[in-house]
Amino acid sequence: MEKYTIDAKGKKLGRVATDAAHHLMGKHQTSFARNAVADVEVEIINAGELSISPKKLEQNKYIRYSGYPGGQKERTLQEVIDKKGHDEVVRKAVYGMLPGNRLRPLLMKRLTITT
Repeated sequence: MEKYTIDAKGKKLGRVATDAAHHLMGKHQTSFARNAVADVEVEIINAGELSISPKKLEQNKYIRYSGYPGGQKERTLQEVIDKKGHDEVVRKAVYGMLPGNRLRPLLMKRLTITT
């Protein structure tokens, strides 16, 4: 099992997330196959030291909907960081960059994030 470590210190959230998604899918390997989970683990360290601009903290919104009338809730990036930490923001970014098929939960299990 290959292990990749990504240092997020001073990097942008999107750059770290795309790099992690790329390695989780196994696109860096010559034996890449879309229908198989790559034998790779990705660890992101220093997630708390990401470079996020103050404008993005208020501008980015995370929306969820319960299915009931009036059940749409939204949080800003700053609120998510305050409530759940930088780990959750990175996890959501990587999750959104992986293909939405049955392999996504299996790929997410191979991701570890430390602050």
